[in-house]
Amino acid sequence: MSLTSFFIDLHGCAKNQVDGEIIAGHLIKAGYEQKSEASAADIIIVNSCGFIESAKKESIDAVCSIRAAYPNKKIILTGCLSERYSQMLNDSMPELDGIFGNGDLSKIVEVVNKISNGKKVSEVYKQEGICSGKRPVLFNYSSSAFVKITEGCSNHCSFCAIPLIRGELRSRKAVEIIDEIKQLLDNGIYEINLIGQDLAAYGSGKGDDVFGNGETPLPLIDSNGNNLGTKTPSGLSLLLSEISKLNGNFAIRLLYIHPDHFNKDIIDILKKDNRFIKYFDIPFQSGDDEIIKKMNRKGSAHSYKSIIEILRNELSSCTIRTTFLTGFPGETDENAENTKQFLKSIQPDWSGCFAYSREEDTPAYNMKNRVSKKNAENRASELESIQSDITMKRLQQYVDSEVDVLVEEVINPPEGEEDTEGLAIGRADFQAPEVDGNIVIRYQRDNDVESDSV
Repeated sequence: MSLTSFFIDLHGCAKNQVDGEIIAGHLIKAGYEQKSEASAADIIIVNSCGFIESAKKESIDAVCSIRAAYPNKKIILTGCLSERYSQMLNDSMPELDGIFGNGDLSKIVEVVNKISNGKKVSEVYKQEGICSGKRPVLFNYSSSAFVKITEGCSNHCSFCAIPLIRGELRSRKAVEIIDEIKQLLDNGIYEINLIGQDLAAYGSGKGDDVFGNGETPLPLIDSNGNNLGTKTPSGLSLLLSEISKLNGNFAIRLLYIHPDHFNKDIIDILKKDNRFIKYFDIPFQSGDDEIIKKMNRKGSAHSYKSIIEILRNELSSCTIRTTFLTGFPGETDENAENTKQFLKSIQPDWSGCFAYSREEDTPAYNMKNRVSKKNAENRASELESIQSDITMKRLQQYVDSEVDVLVEEVINPPEGEEDTEGLAIGRADFQAPEVDGNIVIRYQRDNDVESDSV
């Protein structure tokens, strides 16, 4: 049976999206054709998420739905779910023709070739190094791209399965990152979003040598959880300094900086170069000291508040996004109230609020005094309500002002209809891809003007 084409069904986070783009790149290089619809492809790749229970269910449901719709097509499960549960999935899901982990994405061609020859394959490779490769196709809008600078995580928050799935922290060499950014800019990308499980830790992983002189330091934390910065430049600040040397008109956004070792030394770099978006994604998870400690984090509500104060004092127009996890084992009404008051005090522009998901093999899995799902979800809803009010107030600063918008989509009227008003959708600097909403632009249409020139 000759298999010549593939379709990728994406699930999960931006890191997983990059993995999907790398998989597509390897297959295209090997001669396979990427299709935009599952119905047109010989092989359907479900690039899964295995981080929390709801994401696992979504990925498994996707496989079952695809098999029901296309009983004769080949289905391969890739991504974090296949990495974490390869044996169990191999034993329990006859819908799958192949299971492929995320340890070495370059092996995807070998796996697809074996499946093309009629074999059922389950391959999970050791987590080492960082998967990279040419990305001829990007799965987001044409003006923006994600660039992964680290893989894995060594923070070992007690609720988090990422170290189990993706291993300990490893960092890409700076020259590789710079080269990839150059290539993307040459291809017309404007916005570069740097991603990783923890950008703050860039260069500090065991065995990392991103600049040719060994591991770079993590910022220091004192016994009270206060962030002291670093005596020598952090790896992230050194990387941003190198990026700042690039010529051209572009934008750099930082996504996900762990608060326990926030890189204060990046502030001056961001001040000096307006191409760095003043946007900070800092997941605090809780505003209660007892819960923060149970989460195996070194900071405190006080040290976390100090980060916000520093940022708003130094970069008054900055945007702050955070994340909260409700219903962690042992979280009392008082703990939850402290987190609500913390949220009100720091006034982030955006936040995501999620109920705790009990994940096997994490330290929190066996913790006592579990909170009911209903209570956890109610607490998340309460935080969401508070955040909604804060966001509305924070957005008022942009009313009657002009902001630059990165246009991602132009909506033309239906064929045969004339409409003098056009619509376009885009994002401003205070909006990260996919999570912070969009701006709708209304403009007067000119039939002689190409839509992508809006």
